[in-house]
Amino acid sequence: MKIECSSEEFANDLQDIVNLFFDEEECPYAIRHTFERAGNNISSMFSLQQPDMPEEQFGKTLLLPPNLDVLREKSLVKRFFKNQLYEILTLKTKKSLPWGSLTGVRPTKFARDLVERGEVKPHLISETLVRDYHVSGDKARLVTQILQNQKGVIKNDKLVDLFINIPICPTRCNYCSFISSELKAVSGRVDEYVDCVLKELDAMKKVIDERSYIVRNIYIGGGTPTVLTTEQLERLLSQINYPVSEFTVECGRADTITAEKLAILKKHGVTRISINPQTFCEATLKRIGRKSTNKEVFDAYMLAMKEDFVVNMDIIAGLSGERLGIFKRTIATLLELYPQNITLHTLSVKNASQIRGEEVKFKDDITRMVEYAEKTLLENGYKPYYMYRQKHQVGGLENVGFFRDDNVCIFNIDSMEDTSSVIALGAGAISKRVFNIQNRIERLPNCKFIQDYIARIDEMIAKKVQFFS
Repeated sequence: MKIECSSEEFANDLQDIVNLFFDEEECPYAIRHTFERAGNNISSMFSLQQPDMPEEQFGKTLLLPPNLDVLREKSLVKRFFKNQLYEILTLKTKKSLPWGSLTGVRPTKFARDLVERGEVKPHLISETLVRDYHVSGDKARLVTQILQNQKGVIKNDKLVDLFINIPICPTRCNYCSFISSELKAVSGRVDEYVDCVLKELDAMKKVIDERSYIVRNIYIGGGTPTVLTTEQLERLLSQINYPVSEFTVECGRADTITAEKLAILKKHGVTRISINPQTFCEATLKRIGRKSTNKEVFDAYMLAMKEDFVVNMDIIAGLSGERLGIFKRTIATLLELYPQNITLHTLSVKNASQIRGEEVKFKDDITRMVEYAEKTLLENGYKPYYMYRQKHQVGGLENVGFFRDDNVCIFNIDSMEDTSSVIALGAGAISKRVFNIQNRIERLPNCKFIQDYIARIDEMIAKKVQFFS
């Protein structure tokens, strides 16, 4: 059920709050919102009505501080409305949610901005999130821990990260919502795609040189970049020659990793890779459409250790059919391997994936999975260093990156905290320009699909050259 608002400006944000409490078909209330303004006073009214029941009204007022700029004023008003609706629905449903009324924001970036604007002292972040935004104590402490553990946050408009997208996978997992093609569907165009990426890279090299940008980190993601052949990888990597200390390639699927490919990555300065089991239950792997086996994951990990890569491993809480006991065995196996980075994802059910909300079972187990994983990783020497949330995550939970022994991924911090510009190449890649002094961000997307990217490569290069000039 959609909320009815007197101003469409806030409708989507308020609908996000409703969606936290109810599946779309389950909301028993017709909800209407109106507000009035007199000077700096905002009067807000929510009306809730159930069939054959009297309408209930809930009013609240806000006094805005004087002399706010337009964007800050809008942000405060929106946050006030969302908090009010959250409080009403908590009262009606007797439910509280882990991240309270925070939707549409990255909690760590939100907290960092509060500190940088002088609204909150760093040691009061946790208290503020709990008191003013209804965040649970555990999640508020997680935000504080992450901010303390983040390293290398530098705001300099001349620093850029280079991102290259290879949106191709061996097969498509049923939970995946990325715009990524199966290899068999685009096998005849992969060489042409690499040619276009190299053409885009060559154009941006000139911009980097002319504008005196400094490439800080390099990240090749996807998809599964190691789905490329050894020859294609060699051709791509040989053209990337910036002297960075952090160069990541998402190998992802163990069935695409070979000793020859890892040797090529090492030769060209790659320092960090991802090998993502998602689960160590092979029955689950078959259900979600992944063909790799545990043995292939273990073998790929051993190869990576021989080449001395920093390794990240992804796991997902809430995969089809998994209960807490199975998930605990995945955590135990992960700790036996002891990679430098672990990323804990909560299942997100999006329209672009093959699964739907009604297929997600054992939702209470998923909350317990995340709680267990975060607690167990902390007890085994891992620390959280970045975090983000997505719409439609089960239980309103989060994705958290953990590290050990100072092996944080600076690119992940830059991306989640919006502290650095990103020159993004390839289909579906979104470039980002951060203007730190002006406190604003601009984004420029490439075409989403490989065939469109190839057909319109010259157009995208022209736009990107102008964007970063």
